[in-house]
Amino acid sequence: MAKVISFQVPKSQKEFVRYQEDSGKTFYDKLHQHPLFQLTYIMEGKGQFLSGDYVGRFSAGDLFFLGENVPHVFRSDPEYFEENNDLRSEGRTIFFDFDALGRAIGDLEELSSLQRFREYTGLCFQVKGETQEKIIDLLEIFGKSAGLKRFQLAVQLLSLLDGAKDDLQQLNQDGLFQGLSEKDGSRMNRVMQYLLDHRYQKISLDDTASIANLSKEAFCRYFKLRTRKTFTQYLLQIRINEAQKLLQETDLGISEIAFQVGFENLSYFNRSFKKITGLTPRDFKMLN
Repeated sequence: MAKVISFQVPKSQKEFVRYQEDSGKTFYDKLHQHPLFQLTYIMEGKGQFLSGDYVGRFSAGDLFFLGENVPHVFRSDPEYFEENNDLRSEGRTIFFDFDALGRAIGDLEELSSLQRFREYTGLCFQVKGETQEKIIDLLEIFGKSAGLKRFQLAVQLLSLLDGAKDDLQQLNQDGLFQGLSEKDGSRMNRVMQYLLDHRYQKISLDDTASIANLSKEAFCRYFKLRTRKTFTQYLLQIRINEAQKLLQETDLGISEIAFQVGFENLSYFNRSFKKITGLTPRDFKMLN
């Protein structure tokens, strides 16, 4: 399998910002990282968003901000990989290269507050509320900008993030990921791909450990160190996320959903769902 963890954003060494439009059936589905800050707006599509110990979902309208060198993947839902449908995934992303900015203008006092973004290395956030609305409005015109106007908009975006306060909701934990080695990244990518591809099926610890080319005991230590979750906890989170999706988007019964996402026992599904979400499946469905 190709070693995809060292993902390079196509840009010159003299650019502070790079604007990217993603449009197709699916988003890039390999766990990867890069030394740039990333602001991503999901315009169309939905799926799983994984980053460090965070296991969640993305859908149209979501806005995410990622620090440098945070391993992540936006994995589109299975139906987006099917050929015979009209489903699409579309997003807008801005990459910020603080190293290029520093080389160009040094330590200007006016931009000193930007240095606090270095504290976000290895972290990911979801942007909410008024800050989200303002940033999305700026993204509408960012793609058509160039030169000094683009630089001005980029600083304006960072200024909004800097003052976001409660609108900037941290998703993963401090100090867990600050860049993976290529070997670690390739191994974690294989594991994540396997879990996502087989999340509805019976997945054994032995089989997953073999995907990582580790003994069962070594894999448990390896996985817990890099996700702060046991293998079972992580898999449960993925399956409960899928159950939430089905509860929101289908008329399937709770027991049918439980079995569809890989639970063999309805009581265990109900207990796991409430432990992770704080609600019973029935209450969650009523609220959504």
